[in-house]
Amino acid sequence: MKLVIVESPTKSKTISKFLGPDYQVLSSYGHIRDLPKGELGIDVEQDFKPKYVIPTKSRKAVGLLKKAAKDKELIILATDEDREGEAIAYHLANILDLKEEKSYQRIVFHEITKSAIEQALKNPRKINKNLFDAQQARRILDRLVGYKLSPFLWKKVMRGLSAGRVQSVAVRLVCEREKEIKDFIAQEYWSVVALLFKNKKFETLLVKKDNKVIAKLGIESKKEADEILKDLDGAEYQIIKIEKKQVKRNPLPPFITSTLQREAWARFHWSAKFTMRVAQNLYEKGFITYHRTDSLNLSDLSLFAAKKFVITNYGKNYWSGFLRKFKTKTKGAQEAHEAIRPSYPEKTPELLKAKLDDNQFRLYDLIWRRFISSQMSQAIFDSTKIDIKAKNYVFRASGQTLKFDGFLKVYPIKYKENEFPVLDEKEILKLIKLIPAQHFTQPPPRYTEASLIKILEENGIGRPSTYAPVISVIQARNYIEKNEDKRFKPTEIGMKVNNVLIKHFSKIVDVKFTAQMEQDLDKIAQGEEKWSSTVKEFYEPFEKILEQKYKEVPDKKTILEETDKKCPKCKANLVIRLGRFGKFYACSDFPKCKHTEPLEQSTLGIKCPECQKGEIREKRTRKGKIFYSCSSWPKCDFALWDKPTGEICAKCGSLIVETKKGEKCVKCK
Repeated sequence: MKLVIVESPTKSKTISKFLGPDYQVLSSYGHIRDLPKGELGIDVEQDFKPKYVIPTKSRKAVGLLKKAAKDKELIILATDEDREGEAIAYHLANILDLKEEKSYQRIVFHEITKSAIEQALKNPRKINKNLFDAQQARRILDRLVGYKLSPFLWKKVMRGLSAGRVQSVAVRLVCEREKEIKDFIAQEYWSVVALLFKNKKFETLLVKKDNKVIAKLGIESKKEADEILKDLDGAEYQIIKIEKKQVKRNPLPPFITSTLQREAWARFHWSAKFTMRVAQNLYEKGFITYHRTDSLNLSDLSLFAAKKFVITNYGKNYWSGFLRKFKTKTKGAQEAHEAIRPSYPEKTPELLKAKLDDNQFRLYDLIWRRFISSQMSQAIFDSTKIDIKAKNYVFRASGQTLKFDGFLKVYPIKYKENEFPVLDEKEILKLIKLIPAQHFTQPPPRYTEASLIKILEENGIGRPSTYAPVISVIQARNYIEKNEDKRFKPTEIGMKVNNVLIKHFSKIVDVKFTAQMEQDLDKIAQGEEKWSSTVKEFYEPFEKILEQKYKEVPDKKTILEETDKKCPKCKANLVIRLGRFGKFYACSDFPKCKHTEPLEQSTLGIKCPECQKGEIREKRTRKGKIFYSCSSWPKCDFALWDKPTGEICAKCGSLIVETKKGEKCVKCK
């Protein structure tokens, strides 16, 4: 009998269906060895030799795997084909003492289907030591930064802080965007629109004066706009040019990890972490290909399956006419992988709906449509551009109408249609009115999950497996938070940590340097660099700077402000300190007295519905989660997790609150 080991129990169940009674399939439940908690676990004097231990949570799984492996003729390691999967396979081989090549095999596949598993079993390979070394180098680098830099922050800024190699760069991007917004100076500009008529009204925008293009910010004031209106008084509006042409729009490529996370955010407002959790489940059940990928490759088998499906279900004119392949633009993309696609293109979302929960169905539907549409014909629009002369000014109207939907039939995306009445050149049009409008330039928007992932990817920061954990970690550490619009802004402590790192450890948070580190890790994976040399090249100058900064930078001063407010426990004065979740009151007699309390928050101006005396205030739990409670606490214990709008329910008279799905009553809902 043979033993197959994978990472997850769901994956093991799916693979078991494809293999006969000669195979036992078990799960390692993820990583089964790691660096120890509570200590560095790296011998920097001995070529950065790591100390690996079996975490407590993995001991039961390891015991079961050892027992199962004893009487098996062959052990097959079938973990994912990426650096993390290779590391799990390496550690499994070590723990199970699989030293002889004949006693075990390493197999890989991009989709959990019967044909893919059978093909993998026919083509086993050795453990890729280069991939393992790349994962090990990343883990060691992250541990060195985290365990060496965090104590510095405790001593010089505030206890409880932590720093991460990639996470700190992500925080910097958010902080820099916030500074751009703060420093932004709005610039006034004006536009002039002529509302014209022939059988129907349509708008035209002023674009030229004296045959010179008017730039977007070309009309700088109301005075200039008024002068234009005065010049146009009594003008005749004559069509001087009508340009018609067909515009073709190509389908989008299938998803890679970053684009899937971005689109799931745009359509469903899902976090990257949640998207990957749902995708993981779809992959393990065998419905989609591997979801941690930065490659746009597609197998010929999947392309022919898509062609057959499109022609059969929509007609030959909806197929692209060729097997459309896409070129990967991501630096260092692992071209051996495929893009994210359905394992069986012929299995429509509706066919699988009974086997999927609501979230799985929504994500599968998105992945399936994106892949199928990528092999469909272009969408064709009839585009019209009309230039209208009025004295020495030219107005322009542009519009389009859909002529053939093509790929839009399967993957709808927003587009604007604007149909004009039948018009001829030299025709005179009737002016309804001229509309001057004031505008102001806008600051760059704060990052959403989607746009932050995009900027990380564009700068070569992180890899498909790291986007979601990076964003989750910097939120959990309270370095960044989401505002009401679900956009990221830095917290006070996030700004403070970022400023310290930029001032004293500029390389750690340098975008180009971090991107170069990713390229160095790629070189290790390709066998072009030794992992220990890469770590040494980073660590030696880092250690010297750290030693120097410990001497130069003064120790923390966490007391921000003295107050006359008395401690309710010992009657000493309270002081204002800075913590992970912002400013708070603390007893000046600390550590003898450990009393703390939140700063007084401004109320929402909503009377407490329970005691009718206090007002509702925004507060935070010890872990930083926001909630809303009565200002008379602890006399009144009224509290809500959702923010009250101030409106009252017409049915029961209770508060209306804001939720992710919209407004609702706290009682009758």
